[in-house]
Amino acid sequence: MPGPTSSKSYAATLLLAIFLGFIGIHRVYVGKVGTGILYFLTAGWFGIGWLIDIFTILFGNFTDKTGSFVKP
Repeated sequence: MPGPTSSKSYAATLLLAIFLGFIGIHRVYVGKVGTGILYFLTAGWFGIGWLIDIFTILFGNFTDKTGSFVKP
């Protein structure tokens, strides 16, 4: 059973991840400030975490701070 849908914009989250994801802006946008700072300090886990997040958002499996899915 799928979880609730987030109030955060799917399009905004995806665009932030694509263009500024290496510094964690998309994670701060959805409320995951701690991992956003980690992405900022490590360039998105050296690019690997950044790419994983982009695909996770594209497939609708990315969650916000409350565990709600960010879906289109």
